[in-house]
Amino acid sequence: MILRQPHVVSLPTFLVPCLSRSYPPVRHFQRKAQVAASHIPTPIPFVPDSKTFLSLIGRNLIQHAAKLPTWQDLFSYTSQQLREAGVEPARTRRYLLWWRDRYRKGIYGVGGDLEHVTEGAAKLKVVEVPVPGATISGTTIQRTKKFVVNVPLKTEDQDIQVEHLRPVTGMKIVGERTIAGPYILPEKGAKGSVALIKVQDGMWEQKRGVKVDGGERRKKMVRRKRYLEEMRKKK
Repeated sequence: MILRQPHVVSLPTFLVPCLSRSYPPVRHFQRKAQVAASHIPTPIPFVPDSKTFLSLIGRNLIQHAAKLPTWQDLFSYTSQQLREAGVEPARTRRYLLWWRDRYRKGIYGVGGDLEHVTEGAAKLKVVEVPVPGATISGTTIQRTKKFVVNVPLKTEDQDIQVEHLRPVTGMKIVGERTIAGPYILPEKGAKGSVALIKVQDGMWEQKRGVKVDGGERRKKMVRRKRYLEEMRKKK
C-alpha cells in the first residue's frame, strides 16, 4: 500500500500578514469596559461626599450611607457588590446606578452648578449689570440686566466681581428683585433679593410613578374584576 503525502498548497504572500497579525484578546476589551464603568468622577462643591449624594437623590438611600462610606466605594461598586453590601431591593440599586451614570455625565439636580458652598449652604443674590451698547429708547440711559448668582456667604456687595459670575440654573427673578426657585430660603430684611439654598434630603429625587389599577401587567384583570363586580351589584 502506497501512502501519498498530502498536497501542500502555499498561500499567496499578500494573505500571510493578515493571518499572522495578532489581535488583543477579548478580556482586553472587557477590561476597558470595566475601567470605563468604574470611572470615579470628581466631587462638586454641593456634593462633597457620598453621604450628601445619597441624601440628595432621595428614596431613603441615606440609610445605606454606612455601607458606602467613601466616594470611591460609591462610584466603584458593581450591582453585585451593592447587593452584597445590603443595598436592597433591586429597584433601589438600579436607581442608584442610574444616578451614578447621570453624575458621571455632569447631569445634576438643583444646586449642581453652585461654586461657593459652605457646609451645605450657598448664598444667592440678585445682581444688575449694564448691557454693553444698549440704551433705553429715546434716552442715553444704559440698559441693565438682572440675574441670580452664587456668591460666597460672607461677601459684601462691593466685593462682588460680576464679570466672573454666571447665572444659577433653575432660579429666576419675580417682580423687581425677588428670587424664585426650588428649595430657596429668603434672607430676612433683603426683600427677596438674597436667599440661601441648603442641601436637603430628596432634592434630586426622581419620584416613582403611581400604579393605576394594579400596574401595567394587572390592569386588564383588575378592571375586568371591577366591571363584573359592578354588574353583579346591579342585578
